[in-house]
Amino acid sequence: MARALWRRGAQLLIPLALLFLVVWLKLSPWAWVETFQHKAFDMFQVLRPRPYEAAPVRILDIDDETLSRLGQWPWPRSQVARVIDRLDELGAAVTAFDIVFSEPDRTSPAEVASLWPHTRELEAVKAKLKTLPDHDALLAQAIGRSRVVTGFVLTGQKNGAAPVVKASFSYAGDNPMAYVDAYEGAVANLPILEKRAAGNGNFGFLPESDGIIRRPPLLFGLGKSLYPSLAAEALRVAQGGAGYAVKSSGASGESSFGQHTGISRIKIGAYKIPTDAKGRFWVYYTLPPPERTIALWRIFNKNFDPEQLAGCIIFLGTSASGLKDLRVTPLSPAAPGVEVHANVVEQVLLGRFLQRPDWAPGAELLYMLVMGLALILLLPLCGALSSVSLTVAGLTGALAFSWHAFSSWMYLVDPVFPCLTVLLIYMSSSLIGYLKTEAERRQIKGAFSRYMSPALIEELAKNPDKLKLGGELRDMTLLFCDIRGFTTISEKLDPQGLTHLINAFFTPMTEIILERKGTIDKYIGDCIMAFWNAPLDDPEHARHACQAALAMQDKLAELNTEWEAASKAEGRPFIPVQIGLGLNTGACCVGNMGSDQRFDYSALGDEVNLASRLEGQSKNYGVGIVIGPNTRERVPDYAVLELDLIRVKGKSVPVRIYALLGDDSMARQEEFSAWQKRHDEMLAAYRSRQWQKARALLSICRSRPWSFPTLYDLYEERLKAFEAVPPGPDWDGTFTALSK
Repeated sequence: MARALWRRGAQLLIPLALLFLVVWLKLSPWAWVETFQHKAFDMFQVLRPRPYEAAPVRILDIDDETLSRLGQWPWPRSQVARVIDRLDELGAAVTAFDIVFSEPDRTSPAEVASLWPHTRELEAVKAKLKTLPDHDALLAQAIGRSRVVTGFVLTGQKNGAAPVVKASFSYAGDNPMAYVDAYEGAVANLPILEKRAAGNGNFGFLPESDGIIRRPPLLFGLGKSLYPSLAAEALRVAQGGAGYAVKSSGASGESSFGQHTGISRIKIGAYKIPTDAKGRFWVYYTLPPPERTIALWRIFNKNFDPEQLAGCIIFLGTSASGLKDLRVTPLSPAAPGVEVHANVVEQVLLGRFLQRPDWAPGAELLYMLVMGLALILLLPLCGALSSVSLTVAGLTGALAFSWHAFSSWMYLVDPVFPCLTVLLIYMSSSLIGYLKTEAERRQIKGAFSRYMSPALIEELAKNPDKLKLGGELRDMTLLFCDIRGFTTISEKLDPQGLTHLINAFFTPMTEIILERKGTIDKYIGDCIMAFWNAPLDDPEHARHACQAALAMQDKLAELNTEWEAASKAEGRPFIPVQIGLGLNTGACCVGNMGSDQRFDYSALGDEVNLASRLEGQSKNYGVGIVIGPNTRERVPDYAVLELDLIRVKGKSVPVRIYALLGDDSMARQEEFSAWQKRHDEMLAAYRSRQWQKARALLSICRSRPWSFPTLYDLYEERLKAFEAVPPGPDWDGTFTALSK
């Protein structure tokens, strides 16, 4: 009872523990846990990248061809100034540099002059060079003439540098400085350049823990100041905006329930951009379209179409070999960093925001709990096919909803942890079910190993549902085997000798029964009770029982020979062992019978009692095996001799009983057929009151080699009695047995 309760508890408690473990992991702050769900979002982007839509965003690429045509990098700042002027001439709205100009241009005339040696011949030349325009000044002038956003890089090393903030910041709710990524230092542009720029933004990225750029921040912190990203500044300058409006938890309209949940939205000019708590923007990447990227050298061609850049936000970056600013994105292991900026601004301009909605974590958690608890309760009650169906439904539901939310609403809903919940609960329930089944198989093997053949035990272990607990009505064949004169034998043996005899008898007889698909019900003193066709089906149960009974007789003859030889060798008297067997076939109730404390797999019913009575009659008729009429019908080809029409003790309805003498090979012998015919004629004469004819046929039957003296002596006595006192007119040949 305790073990059963423990198994039932384990089937619920272990999956329940796994459910709360997964919930705990999902709620944990560890970055690697978040990475699992992000991998699923990456896969969604791979399967369905953002379709490219025309937007006024272009990448001006310093590629290998550009360097070949315009010279190696770094270019003189005068050349960069020429690029800015050309873009301004082509009508570009904003030019944003994914490049930092942190040191003076070494190609400026004054810088070059400072490198020359101090000689009389060069002094005049050096003086002339110092009067020429400085390249950084030329670039600053070009920046001042146009709308340019310079780029800087924030670093984790404290160096005292502080890039110029070109925009103002206002915020509603909590101070965003508490949530944005904070840095210690920066690599900034030359002050002369920053001063003239319309905007100044950080083009560096802080990738996820696995190195992938998924959520580039729009805001950063350095010291006590907020800084925008390069993409945010390009968008602000393009609109002519003065600053940023940041909305955080605690602001009007924000349902944070008193919790400090961070930043929720950043307003840049006319655009309201949803972000996560740290001010990060979920990028929905496109595959790089050809029209978005233009090689820089092309803008100096006379036939270049200004419409390609007119009114566009230009990000100037590089893809040239050795100069690549490579980044890992969900769509590429090596994408130029400038493409991230372009994707961010495109999405804002188009209003295509990939979001992780506020309700998503709660919905995911609710799904995990509801589906997890449902599976924990239902899986133990379902079969294997239903369990798989429920599990597939749980997995499909999580994946389908997550994919639909992504493809239809651009919402990021995690399918990983809900699927992990379903899989773990299914696997744990399946494992517990498997262990439970194996335990039941071991229990079945243990319970039946001493009663059934190994083949039957294995079949029952594979299909335990074939064993129905409780009682069931089955057509069965019962066998009772008893040692004759056992009391006399036991009186002549000491306890050790008697035990040895019983074991030596029961062991081979049990093997014979088990080998022929029989089941041992019980041992009752010197008696064996066995049955066929339970717990497993055996269509030939009557035949197998008859085969076992005949084999038991043959085996006993061998045992008596061995025991006789052993008795002679030990100088003690030999006591031959004789057995009687009774077989009957019919409907019986079979199952686990007994009490809650102890029970046996056994059979009950009238047919069982009749089999026991038939075994008792074997001694009265002087035959080894007595079978009932139903058994006789199941083995019509066996050598069988009718014994009598008898009313056994405890039953009012008479039955025909038969002696089982051999199998079909014996039945085919002419000598046996002739004897059987005369025997049947004798019984017919006896039952028709032809006493003299019956006596004559009785004499013929006695002369046959298979004659049974006790049987024919019994009929001889009956004939004498009926001749002296004839039976009444209602006599039908039935004999009423007075003993069991």
